[in-house]
Amino acid sequence: MVEVARGPLLSQFVADYDFELDEYQLEACARVEAGAGVLVAAPTGAGKTVVGEFAVFCAVQRGTKCFYTTPIKALSNQKFHDLEDRYGSERVGLLTGDTSINGEAQVVVMTTEVLRNMIYADSPTLANLGYVVMDEVHYLADRFRGAVWEEVILGLAPSVQVVSLSATVSNAEEFGDWLDEVRGRVDVVLSERRPVPLYQHVMVGRRLHDLFDGDAPTAVALPSARPPEVNPELLSVSKQEARAVRDDSRRPRGRSGKGKRQAGYGSGSYGGAAHGRHSSDSQRRLTPRRDGMVEALAAADLLPAICFIFSRQGCDTAVRQLLHSNVRLTSAREARQLREICERHVGGMPADDLRALEFDVFAEALSRGIAAHHAGILPAFKAVVEEGFAAGLIKVVFATETLALGINMPARTVVLEKLVKYNGQAHVDITPGEYTQLTGRAGRRGIDVEGHAVVLWQPGLDPRAVAGLASRRTYPLRSSFSPTYNMAVNMVGRLGRAKARVLLEQSFAQFQTDRNVVGIAREVERTQQQITSHLEAAACERGDFLEYARIRDQIGQLESESARNRKTDLRAESVDSLFRLESGDLIWVTGGRHAGWAVVVDPGRAKGSDPTPLVMTEGRELTRLSLKDFPQPTTAVGKVRIPKKFDPRVASARKALASALLDRVRTLEPVPPPRVRPERDEEIAAEIAVLRLRLKEHPCHGCPEREAHARHAEQALRLERDLATSEARIARRTATIAAKFDRICTVLTSLGYLDADDPDVVTADGKRLARIYSELDLVTAECLRDSVFDDLDAPQLAAVLSSLVYESRREATKVARMPDRASEAAQHRVREVWRRVSLVERDNRLDRAKDPDIGFAEAAHAWARGAELGDVLEATGLPAGDFVRWVRQVIDMAGQVADAAGPGEVRRRARQIVELMRRGVIEFDPDED
Repeated sequence: MVEVARGPLLSQFVADYDFELDEYQLEACARVEAGAGVLVAAPTGAGKTVVGEFAVFCAVQRGTKCFYTTPIKALSNQKFHDLEDRYGSERVGLLTGDTSINGEAQVVVMTTEVLRNMIYADSPTLANLGYVVMDEVHYLADRFRGAVWEEVILGLAPSVQVVSLSATVSNAEEFGDWLDEVRGRVDVVLSERRPVPLYQHVMVGRRLHDLFDGDAPTAVALPSARPPEVNPELLSVSKQEARAVRDDSRRPRGRSGKGKRQAGYGSGSYGGAAHGRHSSDSQRRLTPRRDGMVEALAAADLLPAICFIFSRQGCDTAVRQLLHSNVRLTSAREARQLREICERHVGGMPADDLRALEFDVFAEALSRGIAAHHAGILPAFKAVVEEGFAAGLIKVVFATETLALGINMPARTVVLEKLVKYNGQAHVDITPGEYTQLTGRAGRRGIDVEGHAVVLWQPGLDPRAVAGLASRRTYPLRSSFSPTYNMAVNMVGRLGRAKARVLLEQSFAQFQTDRNVVGIAREVERTQQQITSHLEAAACERGDFLEYARIRDQIGQLESESARNRKTDLRAESVDSLFRLESGDLIWVTGGRHAGWAVVVDPGRAKGSDPTPLVMTEGRELTRLSLKDFPQPTTAVGKVRIPKKFDPRVASARKALASALLDRVRTLEPVPPPRVRPERDEEIAAEIAVLRLRLKEHPCHGCPEREAHARHAEQALRLERDLATSEARIARRTATIAAKFDRICTVLTSLGYLDADDPDVVTADGKRLARIYSELDLVTAECLRDSVFDDLDAPQLAAVLSSLVYESRREATKVARMPDRASEAAQHRVREVWRRVSLVERDNRLDRAKDPDIGFAEAAHAWARGAELGDVLEATGLPAGDFVRWVRQVIDMAGQVADAAGPGEVRRRARQIVELMRRGVIEFDPDED
């Protein structure tokens, strides 16, 4: 990468920091100042956000706007306060859907969805936008929300500089190439160097062993030339354990002779995942206890630590185990500070709610420096944990893998209890990318001189496999982009169908499917713009210069043909034309008794002889032709589909092909049999004479600027041919994204959301659909149109709407039901709508939308009716964090339905849902995602 000189803005920016910026940070900032977009990929904690902050600084200095986008509301809140402290409240705003603060400010922090919605609405807030920072851009791989990032990247005006900040991904160059294609001049700045070196360990019993014999690959700036060797002590432990298992297997197993044996699970690729476990005393001593692990880390000065346990229940159990073991990791002063943080976040919460949430257990563990962090705990509790951990007061957090993304919570040490997790279907090994992501939080920049990753010994663990896991840095970024009904109506309404399709062909998903399609799609777009430009330049009040140019072009083609005839034997041309035929080509047989339309079944090419194509004729005859049937060359004018397993011996197959041929021929202009004359040159000369006469009589022939206009028209004509070639190239490729978009548009047209007569027009129903952002967007819009929600009160409507957003985590332990007859009747109608939509989707080869899920209906209904938190949690068995998250999803859906429904009772009741449900723990912490 060519070095870029440091400009005046960067020099001024750097002077405000009390530490020296890394080379990659300076490089990225210099490129931003030089006018380029950048993709910055660096390890967790390496300081990527400095580049985003420089983009903000450039906007402030240059008088343009900067939007700073993040994937979750909590990060938006955090960044808002950081920038507000630096630039002042009058210059910085916040938009997260729930919260709107100074939305027209020069610098606005927002969630990515907010920016996507602005783009679709052509919001005036986008005026004078110079920079967009996309923090955590690798979220575009997220299965549920990832498409939003690509929609924003594709939808922003070309003048906007995009600064993308990503975790280390192994295909950053590929992602950067796509950004460069669709945005223009985007530079990739990579850094694999961790600011704090990371050392790898395995804990056996209460003792820490280095995983590698020498420095770990993650403890040096660059990977070493030769692969690192595993610590021989660990290999010895592994051999001793294997020997103990073999010895144990020979011992009597009691009266049954079998003894106690536990089967492992997972593939075993990275150690400890697949094995037979005998619960011998020796093996139990090798596996660390949780209290012993914490005490060993404390003795080695390796706290604070995050211990990843791939189970919410496991995290909560670990906290209780440490409480029962009487582990205390805080001083009296630290415990007091933690109580103050806790009081600040939950002090106003009703006492009954706190009792329902078992706050006493949470507070006691917190005062000892111990906590859990996962999606099942209350957002306010998570905020306490995050602040307490960032302040260095909490010493151990037991967390699920969701902590590896999002909130900045680095630790001195990261512990992995097991290298196996449940992915919703089976127990599987964690990947090298996941290992890198999880252990990346170890080592606090500016606090720790080194970070530590600790894997706890489990029976059957293979140290060599763990070493391979720790030394491989593979975290590929895969697009999750796929068109939706909401996306389709928004894009068609904003761009028109053709332009929307071209834009989708430029998605990262399509780029990864076929990298060339993105380039061809942009070539098509540029060619269309050039054609328009030339036609504008060729415009003449006397007449149509494109028509005039076509006549001149025909004359030129005939003159070229005449020249070829003089140079080449006609027979050779016919042979050459036959050699170019392919299966499925629609041709005109130029002579013989089979003269007329035919489709080529088999080209009949054989080495050393003239082609003898097998064709199906208009007379339904399957016959093999020879050169005598082509006194003049032929050419393919279209295609007829030949089934892959076409058997000419089967009468039904021949009949079907003949029918397809005749259907295709009916769409063509009638073509008379070519007149075979000995002197083709004379015929060409006559045709040229007629065309020259038409040319002289054309209104444009007398234009004083004829040649200037004609040059532009001829250039447009040439570009039209290039355009047809490019479009054919795209059609031949696997245009999966655009093809799905076409099928979605067919569904929307058939259901009346797009105008059947004008594909660029979104109907009134379509405009309602454009306001609904959910996985069941079309089902929701259909329910509105069918008046499914009309006769429900607010709590009943909340119950029904919950089925359109809720998704059970696993098989429910109790049978879900609707709260009353009215809501049950409405839910039956919802399912009828869903089935009807599913049939249309099936007919158009689209995946069926997910089933409506009534698992949260009773909880939503009870909460909207004013039930107490404890009663709802007890009745549903939901964790508090899940309950809060799904209530907010219902509130969000109610807001969308209110916007889409238009004036009337449905809108009033939907808004009433928002008022009724935004209370207690929901209202208490409104800004958490």
